[in-house]
Amino acid sequence: MLSKTYAKNRKTCKVTFNIPPEATKGAKAVTLVGDFNNWDHALTPLKAKADGSWEVSLSLEAGREYHFRYLLDGEAWENDWNADKYVPSPYGDSDNSVVIV
Repeated sequence: MLSKTYAKNRKTCKVTFNIPPEATKGAKAVTLVGDFNNWDHALTPLKAKADGSWEVSLSLEAGREYHFRYLLDGEAWENDWNADKYVPSPYGDSDNSVVIV
């Protein structure tokens, strides 16, 4: 699930990325990887919540589209089931999730 809260000046948007427990398949660690962090596998870890979901919030520049995916335990990729849209990845074997802010 994605939630968005725009700054009063509409130049930035706080985006909360949340992946439900059924999508994480029992993962012990989840990271958010995307073009906003140069696809760094370790830079943006999500925090486990009591309900089994994982969550992180980022402040992103408004007026853009950002491609991203979740990385489970450093090995399995998962898309956001509620992304704004999906686009083919440059690798051709999967799609990337997209958030539009």
